[in-house]
Amino acid sequence: MDLQKYVDGFGAMTCIVSVENLGNGKRGKFRIVTGNKAYIDSIENPAPGAELLIQKFTPNQEYTNYFTRDLNFEEYCYKAAVEKRCLNSYATAERIQGVWFNMVFLPVAYEEGNLCFCTYTMEINFEANLERMASLPADVTSNVIKICLELRSTKEFNEMMNDVILDVRNMFDAEHCCILLMDSFERKCTVLCEALSENTVLTTMNNYNNDGFYDIADSWKDLIAGSNCLVVKDEHDMEVVRERNPAWYDSFTSAHGKNIILFPLKYGEKLLGYIWAMNYDIAKATSIKETFETTASILASAISNYLLMDRLKVLSSKDILTGVMNRNEMNNYVDKLSLDNAESGISVGVVFADLNGLKRVNDKYGHNSGDTLLKNAAKVLEEVFDTDEIFRAGGDEFTIIVTGITEEELSRLVEAVREASKKYEHVCFAIGQCYEDKRTNVRQALRIADERMYEDKQKYYDQHPELKR
Repeated sequence: MDLQKYVDGFGAMTCIVSVENLGNGKRGKFRIVTGNKAYIDSIENPAPGAELLIQKFTPNQEYTNYFTRDLNFEEYCYKAAVEKRCLNSYATAERIQGVWFNMVFLPVAYEEGNLCFCTYTMEINFEANLERMASLPADVTSNVIKICLELRSTKEFNEMMNDVILDVRNMFDAEHCCILLMDSFERKCTVLCEALSENTVLTTMNNYNNDGFYDIADSWKDLIAGSNCLVVKDEHDMEVVRERNPAWYDSFTSAHGKNIILFPLKYGEKLLGYIWAMNYDIAKATSIKETFETTASILASAISNYLLMDRLKVLSSKDILTGVMNRNEMNNYVDKLSLDNAESGISVGVVFADLNGLKRVNDKYGHNSGDTLLKNAAKVLEEVFDTDEIFRAGGDEFTIIVTGITEEELSRLVEAVREASKKYEHVCFAIGQCYEDKRTNVRQALRIADERMYEDKQKYYDQHPELKR
């Protein structure tokens, strides 16, 4: 068969790919046998941003001469050439930023020994074609709609995402599905949501997410190697994983991993994390990939918006210098506790802790030392109380509000603060405390604790007049 004449009959950029069929699903080399003029021009005279590894076409060379190995490309070529299937994909690739490929793979009714052939036709778009992205198979469309409807839920964000990931797991009969967020500044990972099947030997991702796991997750971009995702179905694909990332291969297989589809979640150019389906029904591999390709940007947008709102909430509720809650959050909390409702019988304990000698430290050692003193004061309080119970009410004033506590427990915690203060230079509190058996009396407790704090401060300066402000 004259393959050159055959491929020249295509108007769009098209090449002939040969696949070495080794039997039993195994495959050998993938070569670009020849191409029509439009395809060869795309290699030798590429548009800016679409350049490949080399810009000289040589017939019958392995495709990896032109771009890095791509398991997704190999899978589509194998299905078209060996299984005689007609396939279409519309996707972008990490190796060529800002370029979308409309790809068609068609079987060629010709074989040479164990070589099977297919055509690979591509159309390059420099911006996403939304109409093309919306043209999806019925099962993928159903999956996308269901995920989008879940994201419109009025539930709290984390509960909503738990529903989403459970739906994803059920869609693809996977043993484990997860969304893992990555914080490049803190270099840590967080499990946003996950779903495990019943009777699985797999365990929660939290068992693996230790201090060193960020480095493993950070290596996945090299594992994906310029494609838009990683699709691992069988031993052949796992061998590629072992070659590229032996450390993660060992971790994955020791955790009873058999297959996985791993997809990055990006908002603009920022990587937020990954979503994956592990030990899934391999018959649904294409459906999973196309579902993730379509919903990844939607999920990433929802996650980015949540992270932004969460960050704004933190900025509005926390004291930037010390990390404890700020006065605005204290006022909101006091208003909430003051409400007369079914929980009004719960007790409340209030502690006012005012730093002695902050002005002296500022004047003698400078404001940086004063800031350090405030931070150390907050550390002392955090050794005894939860951070969300501690409020920086003013410059050197801290207020602690604890509910559901006894008067004896409150006194014990105050003594623990005095003891912990001895660990830090210059940290010395004037402390006033008050207990009320009803939390609705919190304002009264605040007033009394404040008065007692000033009494304690006066005693301190009576004993140390040289330190008086």
